Amino acid sequence: MTAKKIIKYLCVFVVAPLIVLCGVFFFGDRKYAFISLVLSVVACIPFFISFEKGKNDARRIVIIAVMTALSVAGRFVFAPIPFFKPVTAIVIITAIYLGSEAGFITGSFSAVVSNFYFGQGPWTPFQMLAWGLIGFLAGLLAKKLVESKVMLIIYGALSGIVFSFIMDVWTTLWADGTFNIARFVASITTAAPFTVVYMVSNVIFLLLLTKPIGSKLQRLKTKYGIF
Repeated sequence: MTAKKIIKYLCVFVVAPLIVLCGVFFFGDRKYAFISLVLSVVACIPFFISFEKGKNDARRIVIIAVMTALSVAGRFVFAPIPFFKPVTAIVIITAIYLGSEAGFITGSFSAVVSNFYFGQGPWTPFQMLAWGLIGFLAGLLAKKLVESKVMLIIYGALSGIVFSFIMDVWTTLWADGTFNIARFVASITTAAPFTVVYMVSNVIFLLLLTKPIGSKLQRLKTKYGIF
């Protein structure tokens, strides 16, 4: 068994149960908020380790850093327009052309880096997890997303729902310290207009950016034989 698999198994079968037990015994009414927050961070660890242990070189790291910077800059530029951001689209494009791990890293770092400006808080790990998972899944579906514009549009729209859903889970847990289904439904309902904006913005930015950015990434892959 490789070290990578051992770490993943430890996170799932040892660390996660310990976090749950600590939350139950030491955090009282806020245990679910604590558990959900820490588990979101732990869920990111195997992906970061997997990337770190891969056959990376300076070019790969620089390209991923550039895509992360582009994502963060996009969030800054469109800050005046609530919930209309290119972050998800850039994360998806990165994953399609550079792979799942690059997508996850770009998504999660986009959240933590941009939040040094927008504000760090207990919501940051959930944003990291949401954007990271969207990127990771996009990498797995890369072939279909490249071949079919319809699939790309559908995935972009669904990504808006997934991001909103994960953030609504955080909102519910942090408000009550437990998972209150009534509040969760209320959160989803209240956030519905914003979710629609997420979906529309993802689709628009994917249609505008996939071809120009994707062609540049493909050229870099071909020229330097990376990813």
